[in-house]
Amino acid sequence: MDKPAFFNEMYDGEALRPAYAHIVELFSKYAPDELALKKAEAETIFRRLGITFAVYGEENNAERLIPFDMMPRVFLESEWRRLERGVKQRARALNAFLWDVYHRGEIIRSGRIPAELVYQNAAYEPSVVGITPARKIYSHIIGIDLVRTGLGEFYVLVDNCRTPSGVSYMLENREIMMRMFPNLFHRARVQPIDDYPDALRRTLKSVAPAKCEGEPCAVILTPGAFNSAYYEHSFLADQMGLELVEGSDLFVDGEFCYMRTTRGPKRVDVIYRRIDDAFLDPLCFNPTSLVGVPGLMNVYRSGGVQICSAPGAGVADDKAVYTYVPEMIRFYLGEEPILKNVPTWMCHKPDDLTYVLENLKDLVVKEVHGSGGYGMLVGPASTKAEVEAYAGRIKSDPAAFIAQPTLALSTSPTFVDSGLAPRHVDLRPYCLVGDKVTLVPGGLTRVAMREGSLVVNSSQGGGVKDTWVIADDA
Repeated sequence: MDKPAFFNEMYDGEALRPAYAHIVELFSKYAPDELALKKAEAETIFRRLGITFAVYGEENNAERLIPFDMMPRVFLESEWRRLERGVKQRARALNAFLWDVYHRGEIIRSGRIPAELVYQNAAYEPSVVGITPARKIYSHIIGIDLVRTGLGEFYVLVDNCRTPSGVSYMLENREIMMRMFPNLFHRARVQPIDDYPDALRRTLKSVAPAKCEGEPCAVILTPGAFNSAYYEHSFLADQMGLELVEGSDLFVDGEFCYMRTTRGPKRVDVIYRRIDDAFLDPLCFNPTSLVGVPGLMNVYRSGGVQICSAPGAGVADDKAVYTYVPEMIRFYLGEEPILKNVPTWMCHKPDDLTYVLENLKDLVVKEVHGSGGYGMLVGPASTKAEVEAYAGRIKSDPAAFIAQPTLALSTSPTFVDSGLAPRHVDLRPYCLVGDKVTLVPGGLTRVAMREGSLVVNSSQGGGVKDTWVIADDA
């Protein structure tokens, strides 16, 4: 297989692309020593705020600063509008699918999706069958992971329908950039993203259950300070003006859920949960859970509280179900998909399995229920021994794996020790689904800081950068 040609987002041959022409001119006004000082300042801010991530596999899984790149990733508004339409389309279809499979299952009856792929899926929750959440919405915050391969060519890698993380980094990246380069934002006419917390709060309150009386009370449920994403939980609670609670702060009494306060119990209408389904309610799911709320699911079933995202939403972002999202869009919306899926081989199919095993050195293989970049094989970057060992894993449980071609991920200009250099990137915009579907003009761009690396996950050493959407004539 030929080595893929990577799309350079900054250069078209020797010429600067329109999205970057003005930005490079503005950055050129800063001397190298000024940029070095600003980089040090950014690291100081990250350290003071506690914006760190555990890089698993390093000694003691020590916390370290997330690398922050000062060169923004830039989209023209015309490019962004197409992405926005595609992400919103996907969010609507995924929610329609979730409603369907927990009720009549029309898409399965029609033969469009195999029944066993849904009903035997580990993420499918029989305990929520027949429950009608407010506005028939199951996934209220959807993070769609996108990669770019060419001019106007974008592919969806993953749909995150449960509790997608990273939005705090998106907001903090912008805050730091505005602090270090305030003049650039005015000159480049960068579209703002600072209304995301308000939009999220409005989304949560818009899905208050029918039994809610008056102004909805929404809270963020966290597993606690030892969770790797606790910084984000507390950050969002602060930005939205909501209470950050743990399971022990909530209790069920009759048909409602209450929060313990210094002024006595306060009824809670909406819970933005940042804990997994299995730990939400020890009376319904994992009986050993110490971070959930006993009896919460009974209140949810009776319409006394809304859980965002709903239990069972994870079946929509399973990597095997992912292959059918284009069919969901056609079935539920009667539209053609705006964004493409990555071609995917499902190893439980005999023909696909044969192809994958014969071409393993050229493919990317992922665990169906994996996340964070763990448990995957990047064939072209692996040794013969690693490929052979992974083949053994696939043969032992084919249904647990899917495979995809090694995409030619685009590169974005990134500050390294030698200056600006291309590094591979992906993008996670955050789509909010409530009384309306909302997408702020930006997202979390993750960057593979090592030259040639395609792994952008922060948990494995990737970095982050701000994402700008600018006017076409900026």
